Order: sequence, then C-alpha cells, then structure tokens
Amino acid sequence: MDKSTNLEGKIAWITGSGRGMGRAHAELLAARGADIVIHDVLKEDAAAAADAVRALGRRVAVFHDSVSDAPAMVRLVAEAEKQLGPIDILVNNAGIGHHATVEEIDEEIFQRMFDIHVRGTFFCTQAVIPGMKQRRFGRIINISSIWGMTGHSTASHYCAAKTAVQGFTKAWAKEFASYNILVNTVCPGGVLTEMPIKVQGWEKIRIKEKLVPVGRWAAPEEISYAVAYFASPSGDFVTGQSISPNGGETIVGF
Repeated sequence: MDKSTNLEGKIAWITGSGRGMGRAHAELLAARGADIVIHDVLKEDAAAAADAVRALGRRVAVFHDSVSDAPAMVRLVAEAEKQLGPIDILVNNAGIGHHATVEEIDEEIFQRMFDIHVRGTFFCTQAVIPGMKQRRFGRIINISSIWGMTGHSTASHYCAAKTAVQGFTKAWAKEFASYNILVNTVCPGGVLTEMPIKVQGWEKIRIKEKLVPVGRWAAPEEISYAVAYFASPSGDFVTGQSISPNGGETIVGF
C-alpha cells in the first residue's frame, strides 16, 4: 500500500457509521488498514457495518450511545480504547436531515438538530482530545455540508448547525496544532444515501441532479475519499481547511 494513504495501525472512530456516508467512511478507512469504532444508534445497521469491517480483516468495536450524551462519550472512548487501543482518528459524521420553513421549525426539531450536529461534534471531540494531546497525534474530520457554505431556503436550522461545525474546525485547528492534532472539514454536496432519499424523494433528487455541472449526485464513497485524505499521511500539512466534493454545485452561476 502507498505509504501516503496507509492507515495501518491506526484506530478510527466514526460516528453515525451504521449506514450511508458513515459506513462508507468506515469501510474505506478499514480497507486502508485502520481498525474501526462503529458508532450508531441504529443497532441493526451498526451490526451490519461491523460485519463489513471484519470482512476486510480489521478489528472493530461497536457502540450505540447518542453523540449528544457527553458523559457517555467519555465512557465510549475509554471502552473503545480498552478494546482496540488509542483512538487516532475521529470522524464526526452523525447527522440528521429536515426540510422546513422558519415558521414550520418547532423547538423540538431545532433542539435535536443542534444536539446531534453541534453538541455531538463538540462532545465527541472533547472526549478524544486528552488522549490525542498526550500522544501528540490526532486527526479530526468534521462532516459539514455544502449548505453550511451556501445556505438553503427551507433548512435554516440545518444550515446553521452545519456552519457551526465549520467554526469548530477553524478554532480547533488553531487550538490543537501544536499537539500535532489536525482538524479539517468535509462539506458534501448531494449524496445518494438513505437520508436525502427519505427526506426529499427520488423525484426531487433527479431534478436537483440536473442542476449539478457533472450531472449527478455523489456516491457515498466519493465523499469518503476526502475523509481518507485528511486522515492519512497525505494530509499531514493540512489543518483548518474545508473541502466540498459537490460536482461543481458551488460554481454554478447565471
């Protein structure tokens, strides 16, 4: 394996890794040599993802606690490191989608949006930082969204939460750089996973695909390549950055 992409001996914790992009991240990092902490509240999906990682010859630990439960994340890290070893890579991937106008967003969905994307990203990171500092090594990859860059007319709560994730990246990159802990963000455009298919439906997705310069949305693994870049030696001089694999959506003009 090319040493610039080799993750042999690394332990990667990926939140929301039971399906969709998270599972694709887990499988790609495992294929490149990492052992994986699968973490998803959906137990059956987490079990299937764990089986896929094992089939690649890698070790795996599985957890189901909510990322918004700060004490549980501390316990998760302790147990995961007992099973696999010190966590080197954290991919803050867990997320939810929801479309609504400002008038339609109630307090419950607003709170849930920020609990998972913002609170979850913060407390998962907080849980791994002491160990990463002690070992003077860490790679944190936050998953934001193209909508955290551009906004969207019917998802302001989602856009705000994803923009906050990019704020974490910039601040943490400065805070942790002296410890050799690098922090970056991946901001996907449209990705063909269960979540957008359920929220938007195929008809809307096909219409939106026509607006993308390359003519389609991404397969989940196409986002995982960006995650793997930030996690691997190829990205050892990169921190505080955002990359948006989006098929050219952000360059569309009139």
